[in-house]
Amino acid sequence: MKTDFDVIIVGGGPAGSTAASYLAREGLSVAVFESEMFPRPHVGESLVPATTRVLIDIGAMDKIDAAGFPKKYGASWTTPGKHSQLNSPALSFDFDGHAAVQFGERDQEGVDRPYTYHVDRSKFDLILLKHAESCGANVFQGARVLKVDFDDPSLVKASVRFGPRTVDFSARMFVDASGRQTLLGRQRKVKVADEVFDQYAIHAWFEDLDRTALAATPEETENILIHFLPISDTWVWQIPITDRITSIGVVTQKHQFAEANTDREKFFWKYVRTRPDLAEQLKKAKQVTEFRPEGDYSYSMKEVSGDRFVMIGDAARFVDPIFSSGVSIALSTARLAAHDIVAAFKDDNFEKAQFAEYERLQRLGTKNWYEFISIYYRLNILFGAFVQDPRYRLDVLQLLQGDMYEENPKALAAMREVVTEVENDPGHVWHPYLGNLRVALDPVTA
Repeated sequence: MKTDFDVIIVGGGPAGSTAASYLAREGLSVAVFESEMFPRPHVGESLVPATTRVLIDIGAMDKIDAAGFPKKYGASWTTPGKHSQLNSPALSFDFDGHAAVQFGERDQEGVDRPYTYHVDRSKFDLILLKHAESCGANVFQGARVLKVDFDDPSLVKASVRFGPRTVDFSARMFVDASGRQTLLGRQRKVKVADEVFDQYAIHAWFEDLDRTALAATPEETENILIHFLPISDTWVWQIPITDRITSIGVVTQKHQFAEANTDREKFFWKYVRTRPDLAEQLKKAKQVTEFRPEGDYSYSMKEVSGDRFVMIGDAARFVDPIFSSGVSIALSTARLAAHDIVAAFKDDNFEKAQFAEYERLQRLGTKNWYEFISIYYRLNILFGAFVQDPRYRLDVLQLLQGDMYEENPKALAAMREVVTEVENDPGHVWHPYLGNLRVALDPVTA
């Protein structure tokens, strides 16, 4: 049966544009419907190295290299003061609460450099969308997909609104890359709110922040810095955007914002002031954007594929982004899904079983990521110690690089064991530092 396109993709963000590039390069007719007009601002400005292999795959790496984004060589975590009391007999070194890794310490398949980038998402996302177009994808901006119809078993119909008029388009296959709008998740009523992670963020850009102030070494100024606050389940990101602009965001449990009964600016500074060293530096800098909120942080889906559809990126799953996972998951799930979609066209078979390998890997990766983040929140001191411990450092780095699609990663197994030991021993030196969020399995993938 003839259709308007082979594949319809809703959403032109990193997941949708990457999937479009893969599929168009394979000779498929692809339409991308994006409701906004690019460029547009977006949170999630720090990449991990796993994005590099995908950008190389789709032929976009040279364009990203040419954009002049700040290079990101690693990640650092800071704490409010020194913590000699945190040393445990289990450690073979002195741990003062500061931790850092450099991506180049571990070789990574498909990655040809020891760095990735911090990006202005308005520019980065536009580059990827334009690249998809250059690969042959048909890109429609200002086009909102209202509904997807699967009633005809031989095709998919999407109702798309362009200003005052609505037009129906047909395809053999549908890809939901709608991000946190979760188009199919809401339409099919398969979206599941996460009962553990209900995070909320307030963020803005600052000019001329002294990035050396909280870094242990000059090299760390090129890292993403995560600053722990002396408040349970709360942290601050510090991400270079240009040589003078830095993104700063406070992340905490949503209920804490509601209980504060205050505005965004007061909320931001109230939390930042709990780290006087950070607050002092921010007060010297110039705020150049308004404070923006990010909520609805964590959810999953009962299904991420079915007859004639797959969900990718944030449309399939979203968890607290403390390890800069957002863009990596978007690009990686687009790559995995595109592989199965191309095979579906070769087999002329678009039933759910055709996408079983994509769903397996997507579930596995997000399950590992979910537990990694859960352990971090439950006992972030343990995370810092494992980063510094030579026995586990490279295993933790593997996850931080975005390589998370394997069964039972070594680092998770070891960290899980230590968390259990600390939880069961009130006398353990780390017991007072347990966070409120308990380590839990993903409610859908468990």
